[in-house]
Amino acid sequence: MKRLGMLDMLQLAAGFSMAGPMFFLGLSFLQAGELVGGVAFLALGAFALYFPTYLVNQIGGPRAWIRRRLGRSEDDEPVDTEPSSPFDRFRRR
Repeated sequence: MKRLGMLDMLQLAAGFSMAGPMFFLGLSFLQAGELVGGVAFLALGAFALYFPTYLVNQIGGPRAWIRRRLGRSEDDEPVDTEPSSPFDRFRRR
């Protein structure tokens, strides 16, 4: 199971802060008997809940941001053609 990182927590907080009031209004409308308004607010809340995650995925995520900031691309990674042992990365340092 993947642990939540700081960026994941910020995404959840942004989504809940936008979607919470919409869910509340949707449930209030449903209790009052206004089916169309309640369903509309619940759907809008579901969209707002996942919108920050959608934006981050479209941008590429934190690794892509760091890679762009440092001016590297995925092709810049060194390619080893010989078999390596688990301790090779420690020997290079």
